[in-house]
Amino acid sequence: MAEQTYQEKRAASNAALRATLAPIRGHMLVGRLLTVVSCLIAVAPYVALTHLGELLLGEGPIDAAAVKKTVVWLIIAFSTQVGIYLGALTFTHFADLKLRDILQARITERMSAAPLAWFSASATGRVRKAVQGDTVQVHQIVAHAPVEQTAAIVTPLVLIGYAFTIDWRLALLAFLTLPFYAASWIIMTRGMGEKTAEMDDKLAEISAKGVELTDGIHVVKNFGQTGKAHGRFIDACTEFARFYWDWCGPLIRTSAVAMVFIAVSTVMALNLGLGLLMAHAGWVSVPQVLTCSLIALIVPRTVEVLGNTTWAYQQAGHAALRLQEVLNTEQMTYPATSTQPQGYAVAFEGVHFSYHDDGAAPAALTDMNLTLPVGSVTALIGPSGSGKSTLATMLARFRDPDQGRITIGGVDLREIREEELYRLVGFVLQQPYLQRRSIRDNVALARPEASLDELREAARRAQILEDIEALPRGWDTVVGEDTDLSGGQKQRLSIARAIVADAPILVLDEATTATDPDCEAQIQRALAELARGRTVLVIAHHAEAVRGADQICIMDAGRVVACAAPGELRDHPYWTALQVRSAL
Repeated sequence: MAEQTYQEKRAASNAALRATLAPIRGHMLVGRLLTVVSCLIAVAPYVALTHLGELLLGEGPIDAAAVKKTVVWLIIAFSTQVGIYLGALTFTHFADLKLRDILQARITERMSAAPLAWFSASATGRVRKAVQGDTVQVHQIVAHAPVEQTAAIVTPLVLIGYAFTIDWRLALLAFLTLPFYAASWIIMTRGMGEKTAEMDDKLAEISAKGVELTDGIHVVKNFGQTGKAHGRFIDACTEFARFYWDWCGPLIRTSAVAMVFIAVSTVMALNLGLGLLMAHAGWVSVPQVLTCSLIALIVPRTVEVLGNTTWAYQQAGHAALRLQEVLNTEQMTYPATSTQPQGYAVAFEGVHFSYHDDGAAPAALTDMNLTLPVGSVTALIGPSGSGKSTLATMLARFRDPDQGRITIGGVDLREIREEELYRLVGFVLQQPYLQRRSIRDNVALARPEASLDELREAARRAQILEDIEALPRGWDTVVGEDTDLSGGQKQRLSIARAIVADAPILVLDEATTATDPDCEAQIQRALAELARGRTVLVIAHHAEAVRGADQICIMDAGRVVACAAPGELRDHPYWTALQVRSAL
């Protein structure tokens, strides 16, 4: 990525961070104001210490009453300063909790209205990272940075002002090394924002390759591609390591030199050594030297805090950018009231759809017209990428067409409420999803009020009843905790769930593709039970899967190139080739 692009990303990250923090900006301001008050009071303990030193180290007898009074004021001043500082931190921590609640609620709200296709096209980890990781990443700059950064700036200014009232030479001495460190720091952090953006991208690449490797490990092992898959992950890690060393290697050397200027030993040696020489010359008193030396010790802490908060803001900016991307997810809108369909006939009318708005890629569907009569089974076949899944899942409104419309009983899907739509349309996809709940809850997901007898009948028709009742806890078995189910068992459970839902229209993505041959016949029988008496649109990859279909539609390049009963397609080359492949 070009440097200019990373500069643009940094600007976008800063804008995203401002937008993310907007709901609690007032709370952060209050935290900063309380910190300023704390910093102003912070000078009082130093004044008390100076006076105490004069009392204890001055000539003549020690005034015990004055010492006691000074100690009391020292304790009061210190306690007040710390109390207000802790109050500021408490305020910003509550602001952090409020922001986290706001962000997680907004993300949940956006996800609930996102197209179902968004979830199938987006990594699960992206949403999890936004909800759990990126909201926490912002914690440092909300709960800590406003207080610590303000204190790191205001405290030195207040104390150096007080140091000048003691003696201007000691005041300059306390901060003598700071300009040298600042010059080193400017050189060291040049281009830091762009480099941080680049690092964020490279870490995202490592994460993506890691997910690709772990999620598809069974596939790559099966086809002997383990080395290649590992290689892509290793290459991403190697590239990041090379980038990180090229960036941080020089920084480490420069940082080592810079830290010498603000090391506690350097600061104290300079202040105590030269300060005591000044006291010996009679220019200042020893208590004044000690007080200014203590003031000088805030320099290392100030530099450390400012460096950490700068880094935290950069990291939080990238987290905010990812959060805003999730919060800007496309939304699916539904009407407040439904138009009631007149029957269950399905029609695709002039449907056009493209995955890219810029026209860079050909349309996934072009001028698609197709009718599914009530009670019929329509099979979609065609080569990979022909648009079968895109068309079929549109019936379940995974996405909306760019042009044209899809109707049920003459009513556009966009005029049907969400709850009503999914009472009308059910679907069983290649990779069934089961929640980490009991088998009973999973099967009854669409109808929680369903009786156990209804669930058992659905399971029997789905060829899974014996498997369920053979489990030690039966219907109370928690999926993913009490047992691990095979792909075929999960698929049959999803079919049982669809039977319980009893939707009159079904979308089936060939459910046997990702299962072992031994249970394929059971799944086919279960699907036959499920399809009985319903309007079915099935995506097929094998000739056996379309046996009994009323019409077969052959798709290619986003169009239906042939659509007829199976017997009328005997001479079509694709249908002939599909039958030959299935027979082998």
